Amino acid sequence: MEQFEVECLVIGAGVVGLAVARALAKQGKGVLLVEQESSIGTQTSSRNSEVIHAGIYYPQGSLKTQLCVRGRQLLYQYCESNNIPYRRCGKLIVAKDETQTEDLRRIQQHALKNGVDDIIWLDKNQVIEKEPSLVVNAALFSPSTGIIDSHAYMLQLQADFETFGGQCAFNTKLSLKEINEQGFEFTIEGESAILRAKECVNSAGLSAISLFEGGKGFPESCLPKAHFAKGSYFSYSGKVPFTHLIYPMPEQGGLGVHLTLDLAGSAKFGPDVDWLTEADAKSFDFQVDEAKGSKFEHSIRQYWPGVNATKLVAGYSGIRPKVSGPKEAAGDFIIQGSAQHGVVGLVNLFGIESPGLTSSLAIAEQVQLLLTG
Repeated sequence: MEQFEVECLVIGAGVVGLAVARALAKQGKGVLLVEQESSIGTQTSSRNSEVIHAGIYYPQGSLKTQLCVRGRQLLYQYCESNNIPYRRCGKLIVAKDETQTEDLRRIQQHALKNGVDDIIWLDKNQVIEKEPSLVVNAALFSPSTGIIDSHAYMLQLQADFETFGGQCAFNTKLSLKEINEQGFEFTIEGESAILRAKECVNSAGLSAISLFEGGKGFPESCLPKAHFAKGSYFSYSGKVPFTHLIYPMPEQGGLGVHLTLDLAGSAKFGPDVDWLTEADAKSFDFQVDEAKGSKFEHSIRQYWPGVNATKLVAGYSGIRPKVSGPKEAAGDFIIQGSAQHGVVGLVNLFGIESPGLTSSLAIAEQVQLLLTG
């Protein structure tokens, strides 16, 4: 049986895995980045809104808040330094009536406590000045929210990683065989081969929890229960009269069917939230149900009555890896080091959903600290 040995193994070449692998290679480690798909960022990382988040909604003191606020700063700096296309376009969180306006006030106070100190309250007239086509009661304006060409960002992370001496292996699916005193031992599916590593970062996204199920030497009591929520997007085939991102009030499991723009000015709406059953989660079907169009239209009309339903076209979908279920409080990022699971040289990244893109460089910093501390 063929055997390979590496110093540091990073599993999963999504945006977070790329950021982590880059940071560790820059430190001088010998890093192998393994991805089961044929290229970088083909699952969660390429199926999102491409938004640089400000850190408004997440619980105070949570990893999502800390790493989003820190990650946003790092990401804007990285885009500037590497000529990655982005735009700090800002977003409006809108309240359609008095009841939602009270909730919006609470979001404003929460954002300030999270360190998002540039948030601006807009009354109805001020909203109309910014976006005349909106019909809402009030809004919060977040000037530090932006959009990014996420693929260009991931390509730059990969280029940096390889410049620092890292290597990528695609079409390579691993199964954990054993963790022992020598490190981590994985079988390579479909091949008669073993991969050994002294250090391991599990950034496998949708597969991160299942990857460590049944492996000898890892305490399964440290594995959270996996939950998955599918979010679909509809694109808009015409021009929209907006220059900012438009978000309704958040809903259970997500941020509501919001309007986002890409760097060319094209608009898309979504995502909605569909919790997957365990059976559904095994297939990860990314098809978008065109029949959802009427529900999307209804949601959009709450803030943009002028939407033309005939221009809503089924677009794409993504699946969020979650560590909380549909009737539970939203789970935080889980970044597990040896203090949590007792395995030296291992960092597990579980439940890295939104704002994972925004937080990616900050997550990489955290992983570095755990492996060097």
